[in-house]
Amino acid sequence: MSKPTPISGFPEWTTAQRMIEQFVLDRIRTTFELYGFAPLETRSVEPLDQLMRKGDTAKEVYLLRRLQADTDGPAGDDALGLHFDLTVPFARYVLENAGKLQFPFRRYQIQKVWRGERPQEGRYREFLQADIDIVDRDTLPAHYEAEMPLVIGDALRSLPIPPVRIQVNNRKICEGFYRGIGLTDAEAALRAVDKLDKIGPAKVTELLAETAGASEAQAKAVLSLAEISAPDASFADAVRGLGVSDPLLDEGVAELTAVVETAAAHAPGLCVADLRIARGLDYYTGTVYETQMIGYERFGSICSGGRYDNLASSGNVRFPGVGISIGVTRLLGLLFGAEALSVSRSVPTCVLVAVTAEEDRAASDAVAAALRSRGVPTEVSPSAAKFGKQIRYAERRGIPYVWFPGADGDEVKDIRSGEQVPAAAGEWTPPRADLKPLVGPAGTGV
Repeated sequence: MSKPTPISGFPEWTTAQRMIEQFVLDRIRTTFELYGFAPLETRSVEPLDQLMRKGDTAKEVYLLRRLQADTDGPAGDDALGLHFDLTVPFARYVLENAGKLQFPFRRYQIQKVWRGERPQEGRYREFLQADIDIVDRDTLPAHYEAEMPLVIGDALRSLPIPPVRIQVNNRKICEGFYRGIGLTDAEAALRAVDKLDKIGPAKVTELLAETAGASEAQAKAVLSLAEISAPDASFADAVRGLGVSDPLLDEGVAELTAVVETAAAHAPGLCVADLRIARGLDYYTGTVYETQMIGYERFGSICSGGRYDNLASSGNVRFPGVGISIGVTRLLGLLFGAEALSVSRSVPTCVLVAVTAEEDRAASDAVAAALRSRGVPTEVSPSAAKFGKQIRYAERRGIPYVWFPGADGDEVKDIRSGEQVPAAAGEWTPPRADLKPLVGPAGTGV
């Protein structure tokens, strides 16, 4: 095979980066389970009509299609697409399994998704997401909307990454405000405001006029609402100061106040009320979230989600929910690009067992087996070369210890310090810091 051409947008990490990714996933998974979320994995494909329910996504969906038609095979493959997020598959799963689930149903899902986006830094065509959702039957108490930032805050704080800020808004505030000033197409207005950071106020004003029928005064009021931001419940006074009244607006202000105050009690500074956060997707109905990593704000959100009341329904039964998703590949890609993360070694191996001679390899294998049985990651030297060469092999791979079997007793050497001591495979244990590779910010010596 000749050297292949890389395919952009489909990242393949190095082994060291993959170990960092697995460390991150373990931390995220642990936090999710601490909050009582159960694991779930759904299929990679969904019917196109289901994928299309999430707004204007047709240009991003990858189709599943055989290279050659199989007239005897299952029908309908040409109507399947790879899922581009984990919320739509989860909604379908809830509908199909509602009779077996205990509500409120709390699940986490860590899977790859696919989107036909233009690849760039932090944006990929194949990437990993880590989702949590809480779904109930008929009604979902608003306090779950306040819980989402707590879970994500704890998960991200457990990682060796820069601090994050979760920006929160409530769609009811926006829709109630728009209704209060006489705008009838709230969805068009929300989609316009969602582009504020990308195209600026002047272009958003034009877009509001073109797509939502907003007058100059209405567009000015919409932008005044979007300018409100506060790290506490004082945002509510700023909203009331605009002089617009509507019951839905009041409901949204009360719900967002609860989210901000709950987050402040749990982790001061974690959340900020930011009323320009719109989340342009059509199905959000309440609190919406976007998360920025401090120092990487120009790349946008690394974690987002919101409340949805109408995504899943069966007859007269609705399954409202709230969820949030960490863009794991996006997060790591940005940090890898900045060389901001490091791992103490590029292999999991803690001990290399030396081989004195090929006819004695069985003795080295026995030592390795004894160490592994006690949870020490171990490999055996690939050859019975001189001990100096075996030590250099361990150094190249970043393995901290070399074990020397001996007729009069074994010894283990820390090749970083040069210290060599007698040891028994059934008793010796490396320091906890050496047992597994350590992950941390670059430059911290991990």
